[in-house]
Amino acid sequence: MKEQNTSRRDFIRNTLIGAAAFTIVPRHVLGGNGFLAPSDHLTKGVIGTGSMGRGHFAYAGTKTVAICDVDTRHLALAQKELGGGIKEHHDYRELIQNSEVDIVHIATPPHWHGIMAVEAARSGKDIWCEKPMTRTIGEGKKVKEAVAQHGNIFRLNTWFRFDANFYGMNVPVKKIKKLVDTGMLGWPLKVTISKHTGFDWKFYWVGKENLPIEQAPKELDYDMWLGPAAYKPYSKHRVHTTFRGYWDYDGGGLGDMGQHYLDPVQYFLGKDEESPIKIEVDAPQQHYDAVGTWRKITYTYADGCQIILDGAGTEEGQAYIDGPKGKLYKGFVSDIPDMERKLSQYPEPAAQVTDFVEACRTRQKFALNEQNGYYSATLVNLGLAALRLNRTLHFDSQKQEFVNDEGANRLINQPMRGPWTI
Repeated sequence: MKEQNTSRRDFIRNTLIGAAAFTIVPRHVLGGNGFLAPSDHLTKGVIGTGSMGRGHFAYAGTKTVAICDVDTRHLALAQKELGGGIKEHHDYRELIQNSEVDIVHIATPPHWHGIMAVEAARSGKDIWCEKPMTRTIGEGKKVKEAVAQHGNIFRLNTWFRFDANFYGMNVPVKKIKKLVDTGMLGWPLKVTISKHTGFDWKFYWVGKENLPIEQAPKELDYDMWLGPAAYKPYSKHRVHTTFRGYWDYDGGGLGDMGQHYLDPVQYFLGKDEESPIKIEVDAPQQHYDAVGTWRKITYTYADGCQIILDGAGTEEGQAYIDGPKGKLYKGFVSDIPDMERKLSQYPEPAAQVTDFVEACRTRQKFALNEQNGYYSATLVNLGLAALRLNRTLHFDSQKQEFVNDEGANRLINQPMRGPWTI
């Protein structure tokens, strides 16, 4: 009887230990397709609880169980909005390792996106990342590789390729892709993105030169906010709502809006696995720290398709899409006779997985993911590289590197301040 009781106690103890170990594995790893009951919620941890992060707490089918920020004021605002009692982290690595978290939502400035996404992928978490996907081409490659290696579901948070009316076009992108796919506009195509076609480049996201050195507020851990970025003395304009105006953290209006505007173009041109081979820029010489404005950036693909970013607004009257057989203007107006009736006779574009929660449950790749998202982020980063160097760049789409240009290639993998690496 003594031996039987001892064996029974050992069995119970080992079972409990095994169960405890079992719970640290992300839940989607355990059950395959349909691992959650329809009534269950995926749990998420949000890194960065400024206005962007707080705006995504209530996403349907998810429950926020952990938050992280280096500004205690942001954390207090988040707790108030969530009703209190949410697990707080100062260090994002603790949130990523939190066994209660299924999804890591990255809502920090872009200079943190790559590091955090790669660490989340390695920890088995699914990932929701704000745009732009990464601040450099090299960091984007690392994210793409990490997600492929660890089998995570990745969502980049710009949605126009699959949802909502597309700015000045006033129709969903699916309808534009359907038109392009019919061939009625011809090929190659030129797409012009400007205020005249319904797109605002937000040139108020510019930096200030010669910032005053100020004392960082006590609620902000400025050193952790900088993270992998080069150390620069604190100035209020460098952080939080105005960080986009500085090269170390983002890329001005192009960094902010570029993936919103360019990802749908990449989609309807069928360039989800291809980069342009030439990038031309017309702009004033940029400051080494503060992002400035630009007049025009032109991307050219190997087949002759072009994307024109008109910052100066000089392309008045230009069609949004200009093809050899027809034009498409703002508001989905075309010079093709009887275009709407002709378009109705063609099939719809292929369906996409547009519910992120469902993608996580069923392990299906989301519509805008680490692969096509890498290429549209690279569009942004190619433009920013040409802008910073203020010259035409040539790019090898297969090798994903600049052609015979050491200076430009140094911008692909930019140095990080220690101890941070990716």
